[in-house]
Amino acid sequence: MSAILELSSISVQRGDRIILGPLDWQVLEGQRWVVLGPNGAGKTTLLQICSSLIHPTTGSISILGQTLGKVDVFELRTRIGLTSSALVDQLPSDELVMDVVLTAAYAMFGRWQEKYDLWDESRAMALLTALGVRELGNRVYGTLSDGEKKRVQIARALMADPELLLLDEPASALDLGGREDLLKRIETFSKDPLAPATVVVTHHIEEIPSGTTHALLLRDGKTVAQGEIESVISDENLSVAYGLPISVQAEHGRYFARAR
Repeated sequence: MSAILELSSISVQRGDRIILGPLDWQVLEGQRWVVLGPNGAGKTTLLQICSSLIHPTTGSISILGQTLGKVDVFELRTRIGLTSSALVDQLPSDELVMDVVLTAAYAMFGRWQEKYDLWDESRAMALLTALGVRELGNRVYGTLSDGEKKRVQIARALMADPELLLLDEPASALDLGGREDLLKRIETFSKDPLAPATVVVTHHIEEIPSGTTHALLLRDGKTVAQGEIESVISDENLSVAYGLPISVQAEHGRYFARAR
């Protein structure tokens, strides 16, 4: 399998503090990763690097076979699907939901003079349907709840048929029913043999979708453990990452934790 992401000795420094790294990490074609860790572990910073929004202070990163710093990032970003709090403010609140999804085909924020054909419109509607929000297509984006916006953002991330999908806390702001419904939809999508390699970032192990194959566990910007998910999500590793004794249970590909 070819490498979708390849990070070599990367680190990110802010002032005199290293907030991420040094870190080595590789995501291969067909893998489904979760990046897990407490607040401040460096998860969102790592996602910003993987989406080419920021560059590491040291080290090198290859994204979809292209070395960051030696490639046109605007062209590269059209091959990456991303949901992130960093992008939320760029989506026009007065745009129709259908247009929020459609404009991702041109990697734009807000409809202007570009033309969309019937295929584009059909794909956008199919994605909204797959995420359970078809009926929101003609609603104004700014009127949606946080949970509804999350689903629309995922549909938007998939619009350009990306080769890499990065989801930053997709189940946050959802109630129990909404969370379970969305995780089930992500699981169903991941079973498609044409689905892109996926990285989900969360700090709750209950939000790891079933079907996730690998995990990267972070604490204070450094790796606690990484590899196949069954070996990473353990009592010992979670206790180290979160700084207190934790007991983990696994059931049908899902994980649950409590303090001991």
